[in-house]
Amino acid sequence: MRTATTRSDLQVRDFILAAIRSGTYGLNSKLPTERALSEQLGVPRSAVRDALAVLESDGAIERVIGSGTYVREEATSSLKSGGVSPLDASPAEIMQARLMVEPQLAQLAAINANQEDFARFDECIREGDAADTFEAFEHWDAALHDAIARASHNRLVIEIYAMITRARDLAEWGELKRKSLSVERRDQYRREHHAIVAALKGRNTQQAEAALLVHLEHVRQNLLGR
Repeated sequence: MRTATTRSDLQVRDFILAAIRSGTYGLNSKLPTERALSEQLGVPRSAVRDALAVLESDGAIERVIGSGTYVREEATSSLKSGGVSPLDASPAEIMQARLMVEPQLAQLAAINANQEDFARFDECIREGDAADTFEAFEHWDAALHDAIARASHNRLVIEIYAMITRARDLAEWGELKRKSLSVERRDQYRREHHAIVAALKGRNTQQAEAALLVHLEHVRQNLLGR
């Protein structure tokens, strides 16, 4: 299960990526220990651990059991080349990518989801309905979309969606969402989540695609004003 991203996680990731860009941590450099990073940045060790897990999945670092954590060549080449990293995407770019990818993911999920996936959908819906804070609602909102991607049971598209999610975690997405998410809009998103899950559980590919597309269009309008 994907954990909710916190400001501390982002602080750690931003610090490490900036150090790689600047050359402080070069190719094959050994990063400080979790404890050292925790003390240096004033964040919990759990935040360091979560941030390192995401950076490892991105291919930026490699953790060697019994030895330490090292910078990989992929990180130094992509961050120093001047190219655009997917993690530097703007909210508008992220939204465009979501609109291209997620409705098709819903089609696959409607076909390939199993009973375990359905149970996960129900959990996300139940917890999202009960969420009474912005952070809790955002966690279960993200969890539902992640569950839909995983229910496609296609490893390639799951990884594509994971890249979009990582970019969203590192962009100013969270602050825009917080500003845009009124009580009324949260209730609207809940209703739309119910409609998406109903279509998925009914194995209705067209309805699942359409329901997810409508939901994302509303998110885009509320988030970006267009």
